[in-house]
Amino acid sequence: MSETRQGAVCRWPGGQSNQSPLPDPVTDLDPATQGAVAEAVLAGGCFWCVEAVFLALQGVHEVTSGYAGGDQATASYRQVCSGTTGHAEAVRVRFDPAMISFGALLKVFFGVAHDPTQRNRQGNDVGPQYRSAIFYLDEAQRVVAEAYIQQLNDSGVFSAPIATTLEAHSGFYPAEDEHQNFAQRHPDAGYIRVVALPKLDKLKHAFAPQLRG
Repeated sequence: MSETRQGAVCRWPGGQSNQSPLPDPVTDLDPATQGAVAEAVLAGGCFWCVEAVFLALQGVHEVTSGYAGGDQATASYRQVCSGTTGHAEAVRVRFDPAMISFGALLKVFFGVAHDPTQRNRQGNDVGPQYRSAIFYLDEAQRVVAEAYIQQLNDSGVFSAPIATTLEAHSGFYPAEDEHQNFAQRHPDAGYIRVVALPKLDKLKHAFAPQLRG
């Protein structure tokens, strides 16, 4: 596996804002309505790096890298990298809503996992497959995500408007085995050192109480 993606190393460290902490979501889901295990499907550029961030959180049972937003027939790394399939590189997060809420996941998503103000790119990774998107599984998730985006835009915590799209979940297709848990298996890869590790460092400082022991 190459240490670069699409011929370029993305050097953006993640979560650029006006240095103010992100507020907690005013609107969130009631854990009692979600069962023992809930899911979220989120896209924020390179799935290697987004996966690494969510794997570090308490209450997260499983994170799978994959493709969302397109058809199953074209859900392969080679095809998705063309930027023509409609997919985004995404992660499916399975979590205990009694330990970490959907809104809390979104706070990490916007604050650390990626830069939500970039449209169809993350740094040097360019194309719609690297777009910022929330693939909501139901109307309740859509309402929470929309409200939090509005809350963040109104707060001025980011220096530009949030570009994250809200897209109805139409299928999640796990990526090939070599992409799963990539950052933990290849910590010395150049891309991981430059992109994923700074995000994990920021996570440790901004969300220390929520990290696995």
